[in-house]
Amino acid sequence: MAARWSVPQPLTWRFLRWFHDGGRGVMVSSASLADELAARGFRNVVRWSRGVDTQLFRPRANASLGLLRPIFLHVGRLAAEKNVEAFLALDLPGTKVVVGEGPARDDLARRFPKTIFLGVMDTGDLARIYAAADVLVFPSRTDTFGMALLEALACGTPIAGFPVAATRDVIGTAPVAVLDEDLHAACLKALALSRSACRARRPQNTITPRATSPATSRRKPSLISSNR
Repeated sequence: MAARWSVPQPLTWRFLRWFHDGGRGVMVSSASLADELAARGFRNVVRWSRGVDTQLFRPRANASLGLLRPIFLHVGRLAAEKNVEAFLALDLPGTKVVVGEGPARDDLARRFPKTIFLGVMDTGDLARIYAAADVLVFPSRTDTFGMALLEALACGTPIAGFPVAATRDVIGTAPVAVLDEDLHAACLKALALSRSACRARRPQNTITPRATSPATSRRKPSLISSNR
């Protein structure tokens, strides 16, 4: 909320506790979020992780977008809290590609005309774009869970991002991402990561939820999750 409105945090947390106290449980997507909410006085916090269909999201031989490489990809809603500008402002080689829609799209497209904005894609096209990208850039500092992280890894695409809790929850200790406060350095270093290691990244448990995303029209039942 702080990314959009100047609301004092104590008041925000008090309202959220009041609102969620009326339910039977507060479902959260990651261990770090569960710990934070419990520490802030939320009751009945329940883990509910996510996953992707690894038959759809998979490596594809000779995948190409016909663009100058390396391709740095961002997937997600285009809004202030997603911090997409931190990625688009970087001086990187190759091409920046963005999949997704949101209230910030027109402004970002105007300010960063060299970036390729593809809008909303169906899941099949999105999976092919992941497989053709060299790095997924995840610049958000506020997400509680990044579905795009799981989708990219399933396609064998390494990740660059900031060292924040939600990203660490998905990545764990696997050598499939570079998380650094210097996002430019993270993007360049991620180019050297093993794509086979990304695909091999596996959680301990498997779940089968359904989820939707601003970048896709539909997601299928999950075959891989980050539930750790």
